[in-house]
Amino acid sequence: MAKAAAPATERPSLTLRRHYPVAPEKVWRAWTDPQALKAWFGPEEIVAVPLAEVDLRVGGRFRVAMRAADGETHDVSGTYLELVPNRKLVFSWAWRSTPERESRVTVRIEPDGNGCELVLLHEQFFDEAARDGHSHGWTGAMGKLGKWLAGQHQGA
Repeated sequence: MAKAAAPATERPSLTLRRHYPVAPEKVWRAWTDPQALKAWFGPEEIVAVPLAEVDLRVGGRFRVAMRAADGETHDVSGTYLELVPNRKLVFSWAWRSTPERESRVTVRIEPDGNGCELVLLHEQFFDEAARDGHSHGWTGAMGKLGKWLAGQHQGA
């Protein structure tokens, strides 16, 4: 007897939180401006983001291609599902190499007294290994985002 697939709510998920001492608008721009994405997106081993495309509207698509130090290219894309400017971004997420493994990312930007908190929820992973790999990737990316925002903040 075949076992039924687990509902999406039971698939692995990941939540990360980071505080950034900048206005929510700066964090929003980092996630929605192609030139900004090219500057910080991807984990530490990513040395270049040669492609970042953003069609920022519900139903619009994004695509980011990242190049690792070993020359390997990682290509991800998805569709924007919900947009609340400067506060919330929800999009589907699928690697070009495994398009059948679509997951979902929610980025919430919550203002606080001295900047904002970014809460990243990535859910509906295929399995725990996929979640763990993305945990590494997102942790590195959020560190790079912090460095990029600090540089932008200094230049403002």
